[in-house]
Amino acid sequence: MGSGIERPAVTGFHHVSAVVSDVESSATWYQRVLGLQRLPMTFPHHDAGGGDPDKAALLLDSATGVMIELHAPAGGDAGTVRGALDHLAFGVSDRDTLDHWAAWLDTLSVPHDGVVDRDDPTSYATLEFRDPDGIALEFIHFPGRARG
Repeated sequence: MGSGIERPAVTGFHHVSAVVSDVESSATWYQRVLGLQRLPMTFPHHDAGGGDPDKAALLLDSATGVMIELHAPAGGDAGTVRGALDHLAFGVSDRDTLDHWAAWLDTLSVPHDGVVDRDDPTSYATLEFRDPDGIALEFIHFPGRARG
């Protein structure tokens, strides 16, 4: 663009933060369904939860380093901040892994839309479901791309 300034580098996706109605039940759900590890700490984040361990949880996928932060809304009113997160997508290494995730979700009685193969605008496959607060989650595979 002529300014001589280049885009700074990023190291990758680090975490996502979601407002949930019940931190403890949501943390338990993410641990059970996604196999995330709960870390023994929380962080004050944009005045949400205020770092109070009763109002926040930090969960880690130790295989990828991705973290999910769950917190109660500031002031305790979930209705004031709902809709702040549209969805969260996790990449998987191959199409068969989507079928394995669907089977895993079935064993946990987690409703999902089944694996859907898509070809618009390119070839890929997804598996979509929701957490207890209705936040849309997705596993996605793009052929030829290990991290989706």
